Amino acid sequence: MPELPARHRRRGTRLSLAAAVASVAAALVAGLVPWPGNGEAEAAPATFAHPGVTVSRGQLDLAREKVTAGAQPWKSAYDQMMGSKYASLSRTPKPRAVVECGSYSDPNHGCTDEREDAIAAYTTALAWYLTRDERYAKKSIELMDAWSGTIKDHTNSNAPLQTGWAGSSWPRAAEIIKHTYTGTWANSGRFATMLRTVYLPEVINGSKSNGNWELSMMEAAVGISVFLEDKASYDKAMATFRTRTAAYVYLASDGPLPKTVPKQNLDTREKIVKYWQGQGTFTTGLTQETCRDFTHTGYGLSAISHIAETSRIQGQDLYGTDVGERLRQGLGFQAKYELGEAPPASLCGGTVHRGLGPVTEVGYNALAGRLGHPMSNTQKLTERNRPAGSNNLFVAWETLTHADNPR
Repeated sequence: MPELPARHRRRGTRLSLAAAVASVAAALVAGLVPWPGNGEAEAAPATFAHPGVTVSRGQLDLAREKVTAGAQPWKSAYDQMMGSKYASLSRTPKPRAVVECGSYSDPNHGCTDEREDAIAAYTTALAWYLTRDERYAKKSIELMDAWSGTIKDHTNSNAPLQTGWAGSSWPRAAEIIKHTYTGTWANSGRFATMLRTVYLPEVINGSKSNGNWELSMMEAAVGISVFLEDKASYDKAMATFRTRTAAYVYLASDGPLPKTVPKQNLDTREKIVKYWQGQGTFTTGLTQETCRDFTHTGYGLSAISHIAETSRIQGQDLYGTDVGERLRQGLGFQAKYELGEAPPASLCGGTVHRGLGPVTEVGYNALAGRLGHPMSNTQKLTERNRPAGSNNLFVAWETLTHADNPR
């Protein structure tokens, strides 16, 4: 706990522990003192927890208990997942040696196939865990083996983002299969080599593009690092993530201008406003891409929540730092307008482009459910959208895995 400023202490008077905690909490909310760990990288754990990418064994167990009992909203979320194309046991993988993705996936040479096969691998891994039907584990392995035996590279302008999206789903699937499936996965080592040599080098050094790119790339890097138990890559990815998150969601405590990523050289107000989609009025919860559209903003917020969740599973809870506060405010700000409230003229010229996507469950569960923060707008949007499905890029089935899940 930070020491209270000297001006709050008087000779001969001691604050009670409760009063001290309350004072520091109030100061944190007001932005008068730094959030714990603000701006600092989180170190890799001494021992990695498995399965430990976005969803833990305890969370999987709770989901299984709820589905088995027919409880809602988990049962409807399960039915949604099992009825999707991603759970099909007749799915044929479509691997390519080179996946070429241009801007907005044009050209699209294997981009959709790769992302959807990765989501399908995660979906069938979840289906295995929830049903204990070995056919689903084998299907997940078939998908992972097909790609690990084929892919060599990602090319064209969207290669970093494409690698981030697919690279976020693959380790989620692999973690469940490697650490819970009682059968054999003979090619797990080859899959690990694929992640280390094809995916990790493409994402680990980050991006200077819009913030959702680097956040998604770091999600992939963190997840891959957990699967590989690569502490150096985990630390590097987490440091980049902390810097980018602070530069993606604005808090009033940041000052008159948003924080920036040093490598982007956004060293004037004019440059910052241009990068923030022409938005010159900064309000707590605004993101770097709010005035672009809510869909891309959702990608960024989702990646923040996924990395924070993985970090928590690995033993360091970022929800109590500025990461959690930025996520809470970012979700709440966007949710208000996603629900239909008209934006003021000072926000994006009075016009926003909605379409946040199924991205609120993980952050809402952590911040409102576990920590008890009031999040009325996010709650309303989350409950309205249940069961949350997939965005067909890197988000899938989060009502099933994270709704009201305290584990």
